[in-house]
Amino acid sequence: MLRALIFDFDGLLVDTETVLIDAWVQIHAEDSITVDGNVLHHIVGHTDVVHDYWSAYAPEIDRASLEERYRLAAHALTLAAPPLPGALELLNAARAAGLRIGLASNSTHAHVEGHLAHRGMLPLFDFIACRDDVAVGKPEPDVYLAALRGLGVDASDAIAFEDSVPGHIAAHRAGLRVVVVPNPSTTHCDFLHAWLKVPSLAHLSLPQLAGSLNT
Repeated sequence: MLRALIFDFDGLLVDTETVLIDAWVQIHAEDSITVDGNVLHHIVGHTDVVHDYWSAYAPEIDRASLEERYRLAAHALTLAAPPLPGALELLNAARAAGLRIGLASNSTHAHVEGHLAHRGMLPLFDFIACRDDVAVGKPEPDVYLAALRGLGVDASDAIAFEDSVPGHIAAHRAGLRVVVVPNPSTTHCDFLHAWLKVPSLAHLSLPQLAGSLNT
């Protein structure tokens, strides 16, 4: 029986990742430097990749100034980013159907809840678990286990939604079925534990999800 949906945030409900690349390209363009944003798609969202983001500039450039310009540009673009296709529709349908709605993120409460509130989405969630709630983040299952406890549901009665490889591993390790919705930075990845894989949340409906859960 489907009782709950648990969502990741970054790159799934709002594209807070591609805008980081857009901001990087924007800063270079302001300085008349042409760069290819595609080279960063395999880096955004990962913490284990070393890359010099400002290698196109002269060695003597004030990198602190570049970083501040980048921070401001990325912040503005992130605030302007709308919910991704199908996100609000699925959340509202789940709310109308009486399902519990959770969120499990590797980001902080300040980041997640700030962006949800900015878009009027915060009241849609019954429980939010973030990286600052657990000892270890994704791909370990802790944040999803925390979400399940907070929602008061078993993993067998819930579905998780993820856009990243570590995220979908975390949900799988927590015993959840995982719907994978790749974003531009993860379309090239292999999702070995995906229960379903769709181009966007707009390709899903609650009847479809509930029916699939029972098959």
